[in-house]
Amino acid sequence: MSAPNISSFIKRFRDIMRNDPGINGDAQRIEQIAWMLFLKVYAAKEEERAAREENFSSIIPEPCRWCNWAADNPDPARCPTGPALLDFVNNTLFPTLRSLPVTEKTPPAQAIVQAAFADAHNYMKDGVLLRRVLNLIDEIDFGDYTQSHAFADIYESLLKELQNAGTAGEFYTPRAVTDFMAEMIRPQLGETMADFACGTGGFITSWLKALQPAVKRADDFRLWADSFIGVEKKPFPFMLCLTNLLLHDAEAPRITHGNSLAHDVLDYTERDRVDVILMNPPYGGSEKADIKTHFPDDLASSETADLFMAVILYRLRRNGRAAVVLPDGFLFGSDTAKLTIKQRLLSEFNLHTIVRLPASVFAPYTSITTNILFFDATGPTKETWFYRLDMPQGYKHFSKTKPMRSEHFDPLRRWWKARTPLGDDAAPQARAFSAEQLAALGYNLDQCGFPHTEEEILPPRDLILRYREERASLNAEIDRVLAELQAKIGIDA
Repeated sequence: MSAPNISSFIKRFRDIMRNDPGINGDAQRIEQIAWMLFLKVYAAKEEERAAREENFSSIIPEPCRWCNWAADNPDPARCPTGPALLDFVNNTLFPTLRSLPVTEKTPPAQAIVQAAFADAHNYMKDGVLLRRVLNLIDEIDFGDYTQSHAFADIYESLLKELQNAGTAGEFYTPRAVTDFMAEMIRPQLGETMADFACGTGGFITSWLKALQPAVKRADDFRLWADSFIGVEKKPFPFMLCLTNLLLHDAEAPRITHGNSLAHDVLDYTERDRVDVILMNPPYGGSEKADIKTHFPDDLASSETADLFMAVILYRLRRNGRAAVVLPDGFLFGSDTAKLTIKQRLLSEFNLHTIVRLPASVFAPYTSITTNILFFDATGPTKETWFYRLDMPQGYKHFSKTKPMRSEHFDPLRRWWKARTPLGDDAAPQARAFSAEQLAALGYNLDQCGFPHTEEEILPPRDLILRYREERASLNAEIDRVLAELQAKIGIDA
C-alpha cells in the first residue's frame, strides 16, 4: 500500500462516516474506527496463533468473531447490514465482549479483548454506512506482511489526526520526538521499559523499533515482545494503544487500563522498578483530591506532571535510564513539589541533559514550550547540559502540513557526544551547569531558553497557560532575588 493510497484510504473512511448522524467530529470518528480496527487486527493475530498452536481456542464466542459477522461475505446471514447489523453490534457484540469471562488465569493475549471493550462505544446509527466501513477495513489483509506493515503507516496517520481532534491531542506525541528519545536511551535486550501514561503507545512502539535490530533468534523475539509495560487511564487511547501494539507484532501487550497515580509511592518495592522510563506525562490536568494522599506531603502536587515525576523517581531501577517530556513550568517552578523533585533529581539521580524543544512541536494541540529531561540512576548529578533545539532553517513554526521530522534532531545528534558550549554568553544554545550552580540558582532549570521573538497570537486556552507559565517564571525569579537579598542583610525568610 503506497503513500498515496494511505491518504486515499483515510479519505474514504472520512467520506463514509461524515454522512452518519451519530458521528460528531473527528474524535468520535477515530474512536469509532478504533474498535473495528482492533477486532480486525485481533482476528488476524488469532489466525496466526491458531496456525502454530495445536490446541488454540479463541476467547471470542463464534458468532462475534470477525469472520462471522464483519467480513464481506455473500451469505447475508454472515454479512448483516442496515438495522440487522446495528441490532447485532449494539445488542449482541458489545454486551458479549464486555462480559467475557476473564480471571487471573486468562492469558493476557485474550484478556485484552474484554479490557478494550469495557468502555468502548458504537456511535454510528446508519447500518448501511457501518457495513461500508466494515467492508473497507476488511479489504486489508493483515496476514500479508507487506499490507500489514503498510497499514501501520495508515494507523500512524490516524493517530496524528488526534492532534486536531480537540483535547484528544494529549494522547499523541509526535513520532519524531518519541523515536529520538528511544534512540538516545539506547535500548538493550533483557531490559524492561515503562510508560505510566502511555496514551496511544507511541513511546512503546518507538522503543520496540529501536530494540528490533538486537532480535536475532526466537528467544530474542520473546524478550523483545515482553520488554515493556504501559498504563493508560482513559478507555479511548487504551484501545488505540492495544491496536497499535498488535500492529507492531506485540501479540500480548502488557498494557493496563488504570491510573498510575492511584498507588502509594512508598509501597513500591524492587520488583516494581524498571530499567527504562520513556514518558510524556499529562500536564495542566487535575486529579481527584484523594490522589494526593498516595504521595508524601512534599510531593503532593496539584499538577499531574509533578505527580508522574514523583512516580518515576520511585520506579526507576538503580542504574536505570529515563527520558521525560515536561513543560517549561516544571523547569522554573518553585512550589514545594517541584523544588523537592528537582532537588532529588540533582542529589539522587544524574540529570545529565535537558533539551529545550521549539514551542510548536505539539501544534496545533498546544503551543506551550516543552523540554526533554534525560537522567539516570547512577548517582548524584555533577553537571547538567542544556541544549536549545532551534527551529530548522526555512521554518517559522511546525504545523499539520509541516510537522517535526526526525532529521530536525540531527544538529542535536551531532552535538550529543561532543557536548561543547554553543552560542554566546548572552544567548547560549548549549551550556553546562554544575549541580552546585543550579542549587545556587534556586533549582531554576530554565536555562538556555529561546530568545524573544515576535508576538504570536495563540488560542485562548494556550494563551492562558502561557500567561500562567510566564507569571510563574517571573515570580520564581523575584523569590530567588529576594532570598539572596535577605541572606545578605541577615533577614530570616
